[in-house]
Amino acid sequence: MDEHDPKEELIETIFRNGTITVVGILLAFSLGFVTHWAANPVPWRLYDLFAVVPILVGIALQMRALSMLLDMSSLRRPIYERANRIFMAGLILTACGVGLAILLDVFEMSAKGTLPGA
Repeated sequence: MDEHDPKEELIETIFRNGTITVVGILLAFSLGFVTHWAANPVPWRLYDLFAVVPILVGIALQMRALSMLLDMSSLRRPIYERANRIFMAGLILTACGVGLAILLDVFEMSAKGTLPGA
């Protein structure tokens, strides 16, 4: 008797490997941003948490997606698609956090009058 469920589609290994590469690279960029920001000599302020929290949650989701994709069960389409959805949610959260961090810095610089050309 065939063990393969005919309703369950499998994805190509090569396609999954490409996805793992993309997830790994974007996760590395996310971690690099946090590392660079943490090493910044400017002191952190309490309102920086509004940017840090979505970034860290987003990175955690990206890591979860990478973990799921590295498992052999991710060759099954439902698991692969779930990992992709988790990764996209993490990527969007991280991007929103980075955007918020940039906005907070711009607002702080404009309040202090330290914008270039001011």
